[in-house]
Amino acid sequence: MTEKKTMQDIRQLSDEELVNVMEALGQPSFRTKQLHQWLWQKGASGFSEMTNLSTSLREQLTDAYSFNSIVPDTIQNSVDGTIKSRWKLFDGKMIESVLIPVVDENRFTVCVSSQVGCSLNCAFCATGKLGYSRNLEVYEIFEQFHLVNQQCESTFFHPLTNIVFMGMGEPLLNYKNVLKAIEKITSPEGYGWSPRRITLSTVGIAKMIHKLAEDDVKFNLALSLHAADDEKRNKIMPINQSNTLEVLIDALEDFYLKTKGKISFEYIAFNGFNDTFKDADNLIRLCKRFPVKVNIIEYNPVEGVEYSKSTEDQINRFAKYLTDHNVLATVRRSRGKDIDAACGQLANKASLS
Repeated sequence: MTEKKTMQDIRQLSDEELVNVMEALGQPSFRTKQLHQWLWQKGASGFSEMTNLSTSLREQLTDAYSFNSIVPDTIQNSVDGTIKSRWKLFDGKMIESVLIPVVDENRFTVCVSSQVGCSLNCAFCATGKLGYSRNLEVYEIFEQFHLVNQQCESTFFHPLTNIVFMGMGEPLLNYKNVLKAIEKITSPEGYGWSPRRITLSTVGIAKMIHKLAEDDVKFNLALSLHAADDEKRNKIMPINQSNTLEVLIDALEDFYLKTKGKISFEYIAFNGFNDTFKDADNLIRLCKRFPVKVNIIEYNPVEGVEYSKSTEDQINRFAKYLTDHNVLATVRRSRGKDIDAACGQLANKASLS
């Protein structure tokens, strides 16, 4: 029995390739524009939805290309409004997205994944336990945004306002596809979003941060810092051994000078590990080279991980100490405490089931 060949997803075609395909089918240029709108504005999940294309054209496209769409596998709803979605990919692998609403501020943020699993093995992260499987395609990143936007509108009667690349995987290790997905979301021919509503979070890969600067990107950048000295950061984030804090700060300064983009430090507070005033002094020193905001994050505990969250009082003292020393600092309280809110937790459950 001959194995059925998996057809290429039409959203893997470049804009130029899409034009060539439609010309080969004898279609006028406005049909190509209509098809592009279905793919990257309306987020179609099949050719049958493209009602302003002729039946014969839709049949031709169906015979030649597929839609390897992500589909919901598990949805978890928290009492605080947070919604966690586990998506099943065409090859059976799982990824996660999280909708984080702050209703009283009209702020609705989606946290999207960029890879299946992750290779960087940070000591506190559930995703690292999965290992690395593959990069996400442009359309798989885009679909997370599109589907969670629909989820947001149906649940809160409001579209998404922000995107953060803080889900599964390291975005800078899937550089091309992540930037292409952002291009689709920000393009006037796509969703037309301002790139300033998008934040890319990285554990810190200096050469790729320099590349972001060279490419003059317009979105914001967050460094998953979590420790402000090399000894501690080496312990919890192996990437720091080849990308030391000095090297990273140089790269971030380059990013700021070339793009003027906003930079933030993500700092999970671990009890007795990185939440002392000495740690705060180290952090203050890192904040002197360029404008930076520090987001102190309450840890969502992960089973089998030795680190635990700092007490609320200690987090507040740490934040006040930073503020008293002229560092812009905010505390992000844990969301979705009653569900598998930590990045990778829900996908881990799928891998164990």
